[in-house]
Amino acid sequence: MIDHETPVGTTDDGASRRISVAVIGGGQAGLSASYHLTKRGVDHLVFERKTACHVWSDQRWDSFCLVTPNWQCNLPGHPYGGDDPDGFMVKSEILDYLDGFRRSFDAPLLEGVEVTRVARATNGRFSIFTSKGYYVADQVIVASGGYSIPIIPRGADRLPAHIVQLHSEQYRNPQSLPAGEVLVVGSGQSGAQIAEDLHLAGRKVHLAVGDSPRCARFYRGKDVVTWLAEMNYYELPVDQHPLREGVRDNSNHYVTGRDGGRDIDLRKFAREGMALYGLMDDIDGSTIRFRQTLRAALDAADRTYNGINAAIDKHIADNGIAAPPPSVYRPVWEPEEEPTELDLFSRGVSAIIWCIGFRPDFRWLDAPVFNDNGHPQHQRGITRQPGLYFLGLPWLHTWGSGRFSSVGRDAEFVVDHIAAAREAQPVVDAA
Repeated sequence: MIDHETPVGTTDDGASRRISVAVIGGGQAGLSASYHLTKRGVDHLVFERKTACHVWSDQRWDSFCLVTPNWQCNLPGHPYGGDDPDGFMVKSEILDYLDGFRRSFDAPLLEGVEVTRVARATNGRFSIFTSKGYYVADQVIVASGGYSIPIIPRGADRLPAHIVQLHSEQYRNPQSLPAGEVLVVGSGQSGAQIAEDLHLAGRKVHLAVGDSPRCARFYRGKDVVTWLAEMNYYELPVDQHPLREGVRDNSNHYVTGRDGGRDIDLRKFAREGMALYGLMDDIDGSTIRFRQTLRAALDAADRTYNGINAAIDKHIADNGIAAPPPSVYRPVWEPEEEPTELDLFSRGVSAIIWCIGFRPDFRWLDAPVFNDNGHPQHQRGITRQPGLYFLGLPWLHTWGSGRFSSVGRDAEFVVDHIAAAREAQPVVDAA
């Protein structure tokens, strides 16, 4: 807590600025908060260190597309309005959709302004230190997301200098990589889709497979997302999920919306020439070592795939729904042995793409609301610190909390809480 009297916010041009609510982050979560704050007439500012929704343009590869159907895009006041609700928007269409949302209301957005510190002052308000000056806010919504720092494994800096190393957020297309074979480390949504992108381009791919699950794209006549929506899975709150808050640490199922949508089957890729390995274990010079976890990982992913389909089968049977007959996935390829090493030099590997996720970065937020892993502790975005809220985190409340489908609903809930708190205890100027 900062020990001073009520400060008056000053911008870089010397003007004073005090605001009711500071929204940190100008992505879909921050703009959704701004939409509802605007509707309620609450004065606020949205601080964005780059440009609004820049992640979608700056940190996605060229062939990127949504993995959920377009009808799930439901930002507040801006549902999907195109002619392909069951399709999957590609990158350019996503950017157009977000730009339309931004233009649908007049958000008080400060782009190119980095928040460097937020701390509670002795008067109970929040001091907002930024690259363009100083502000004071009565309440703060943190909407900067949980995917801030790309994870690069220890030892990567010891790899031969001629090997190009990229994180998934830096990858753009196969043509941007040097000639040669490519190692992709990680098989979550990004890793599996990037491996597919390279594979379809004719590149020889080595893929270190993690423990991410997979699901079918279509099953028994419908998109699996549609079935799960009918089964109310997407309405399940985190406190009723079998894993409770542990579900927030789960990897997303790998599947794709590319070319109209299809499964991603790593076994099929292997049959076509992709080299699969278990979890990466160590880096020794130009040699990458792997654990013998490949078979178990593939089997576990398939169990999840078949398990989701079996739940759909039960839903269909229980409700007497007419649908095509059920099926069970059978492996199309099995590893004869599990390779434990890859010599990058002898195989001519010219590039490595690290697809092993991100870490949150809330070092700028001075508040006792984090667990030992640096993740915020909250109930549906509301923390134990009065006036401090979070939005846009995975499973903040439901599966869709970090997605276009439900982030607006979460934002409305948080803004309603803010409005109720302001009505119950009006803010008064200090003497």
